[in-house]
Amino acid sequence: MCGIAGFIGRGQKEHLESMADLIAHRGPNAEGFWCDCDKGIYLAHRRLSIIDIQGGSQPMWIPDNTLGVTFNGEIYNHMELRRELESRGYRFQSNHSDTEVLLWSYKEWGRSMVEKLNGMWAFAIYDRHKNELFLSRDRFGKKPLYYSLQNGTFAFASELKALISHPNIKSNISVKALQKYFAYGFIPAPNSLFENVFKLPGGYNLILNISNLNFYTEKYWEFILEPFENIPKNPELEWGEKIRELLSKAVKRRLMSDVPLGIFLSGGIDSSSIAAYASRNSSIKIKTFCIGFKEDSFDESKYSKYAASYLDTDHFIKYISVEKAKIVLPDLSKKLDEPFGDSSFLPTYFLCHETKKHVTVALGGDGADELFAGYDPFHALKLAELYNKIIPKPVHKALRMIASVWPVSHENMRLGFKIDRTLRGLSYPKTLWNPIWLGPLEPSELKDLFDDSPDLEDIYSEAIEYWDTCPQKNIVDKTLQFYTKLYMQENILTKIDRAGMMHSLEIRSPYLDIDLVNFVRKIPNNYKYKCNQTKYILKKSLENILPKNILYRKKHGFGMPVGKWFQSGALRCNIINLPMNKSFFHKLYKEHLTKKYDHRLLLWNYWQLENFNKSI
Repeated sequence: MCGIAGFIGRGQKEHLESMADLIAHRGPNAEGFWCDCDKGIYLAHRRLSIIDIQGGSQPMWIPDNTLGVTFNGEIYNHMELRRELESRGYRFQSNHSDTEVLLWSYKEWGRSMVEKLNGMWAFAIYDRHKNELFLSRDRFGKKPLYYSLQNGTFAFASELKALISHPNIKSNISVKALQKYFAYGFIPAPNSLFENVFKLPGGYNLILNISNLNFYTEKYWEFILEPFENIPKNPELEWGEKIRELLSKAVKRRLMSDVPLGIFLSGGIDSSSIAAYASRNSSIKIKTFCIGFKEDSFDESKYSKYAASYLDTDHFIKYISVEKAKIVLPDLSKKLDEPFGDSSFLPTYFLCHETKKHVTVALGGDGADELFAGYDPFHALKLAELYNKIIPKPVHKALRMIASVWPVSHENMRLGFKIDRTLRGLSYPKTLWNPIWLGPLEPSELKDLFDDSPDLEDIYSEAIEYWDTCPQKNIVDKTLQFYTKLYMQENILTKIDRAGMMHSLEIRSPYLDIDLVNFVRKIPNNYKYKCNQTKYILKKSLENILPKNILYRKKHGFGMPVGKWFQSGALRCNIINLPMNKSFFHKLYKEHLTKKYDHRLLLWNYWQLENFNKSI
């Protein structure tokens, strides 16, 4: 796990070094630079040594120096690919470097090599013969990659702040990105916070002609739901066996490490299943980690204790106070590479901080909720459809008014908050239900916050596209596609990457193993959400692996009392000099302070933007 940076065109080596310095936390063990000043080609690498510690230095070249790479990530099937390449006559210089496998794979298969990779990656390969730079990002975008072409320079980097540190890359705030940020709570690829600066989306390559700096992007993979046409006589038995087999293999692959490794263990089904298979596939006792909170409504450490005892792991729990946790927030927000509105980043940050004290690699359960329909909104979908059909608009408006006068509470995921979010979503077309349920502002508020009357189809273009292009017409499938293609990639995986890399901790996600994903995406939705049960087929498949009080306990996510913090004045929002209607924002702010309405998501996103803005 590492950080990468580079540029083609105008610039000097000191600019490259500055870019690399800003991602040193991603790779604290070593740095590497390669420059061809005559051609204007500059590549940098910051290394977190995980695999082949002695032989994996970068940028790495094949012996004739015609191919070089700077690479961030892990290729879990690199030993299988190495054996295949050796059978084709390739000779490796390193002992077991997955980076070298990338180079010879490109030599043998060209750009199609990415289709063979099982892992997470962002890399840039320089091909001297073709005079091209080939950039690629893994299927789900687990590893970040920003790029920009400005003022005669094409630059790329693992993080936004490293990219804009190059003097030719300007950082003008994008109004469109701001609008999307307040619609979703994150900025979806290919957008970034700045104009003419982009994220390469997951599942995409970018090919740059070094001579003239012309480039294009190409999609090499896309998550598509393609349900099995033939259902076996006993799907729970047959599919469950396959899920167990693939999950076990996925975990085993991710136990590959030359440095200490552990498991995030909250005590829920996702993390507990990973810990169970890690224990089965490891010759030593597995280390597991959890964050506990002194406030009961935010604490799930008792579940992690039970799971650790059941699985016989070496378990570590760090207890912190929610109130003390907020002390680190201003500094933490400034370190974020881009404004990010998920408040669960705070406990994730502390979890990574404590885990890094013991290990350098951690496995987590990310991806299971998205693939197997694990979120609360799946419970609401059919009722929402029925409500949408039978409740007249005037009645709906009246119900929203009634919900709005309920007493405001800042408890973790209170019922009133959920009802209010559900009703606001149902005020709009189905295509917007999911982003409005999750986002800081609804469309009418977005129009008031931004004076230029933003185009809502443009703001929500990603959510609309994933809804409309879903090959299945069922609302559950459309919601699965939204969560997997948008929410997971732009929120969950961004949170995990940033929190981990702040502590030079590599985090791996077995549920996103491509072999497992390609099987699960073919399981029909009525076996993922069935009889009001989320993750139905996953739970059935693991009944002989985990006890029922882990499999079927109520979901408990990371939450923070941000609404209370703003209402009490512990956190304060100040004026941001950005193109937004300040008087409208202050109206909503006042409503929150006086407990007239719960605007916690808006205030949190605004506060994050404010603190990020101070750091650039």
